Amino acid sequence: MLDGVLDEALVGTLSTVVDGWPWSVPTLFARIGDDVIVHGSTGAGLLRHAAAGARVTLTAYVLDAIVVSDTLFNHSANYRAVVVRGVLKPVSDSAAALAALTDRIVPGRTLETPPITAKELAATLTLRLPIEDGQWTAKARSGGAGVDSDRWTGVVPVRTAYGDPITDTGDEIPDSVRRLVSGG
Repeated sequence: MLDGVLDEALVGTLSTVVDGWPWSVPTLFARIGDDVIVHGSTGAGLLRHAAAGARVTLTAYVLDAIVVSDTLFNHSANYRAVVVRGVLKPVSDSAAALAALTDRIVPGRTLETPPITAKELAATLTLRLPIEDGQWTAKARSGGAGVDSDRWTGVVPVRTAYGDPITDTGDEIPDSVRRLVSGG
């Protein structure tokens, strides 16, 4: 289940503690083998703190359905969630890690763009969170409300769907974006 959630979820929450206070930031991520890749600006406070050796967690989840019951108490959700904890490490090849992250979000996009520049690499902190035995947990719920009632109960599936692209610049929508929105 761990790999499945990490491969399906697009956004996770990276968390740590700074001066006794929890600090959580939503982030795009990608699983590459036994590592979770995260990135951000070299000026990003949480990433700088984590890069210095602070312990972190990355939480990701997929919401599969809303469970509707006949009582408020029994309403729920079907989901799959994981938490990976550890210490962020430098990646051996930042350009390759950023390319893998980009292609995870928009498959094939790196074939349509120029390579990342040295200036862009210098402004980006790219780190990996090793997935190690005993340092992750997974939790899931599936099924209905589990009650016997004459009133309606059931499950409402939740789906993530891409909408029509909204052009910012340029005339032609790239093939990678067309494939993404078409589901192919």
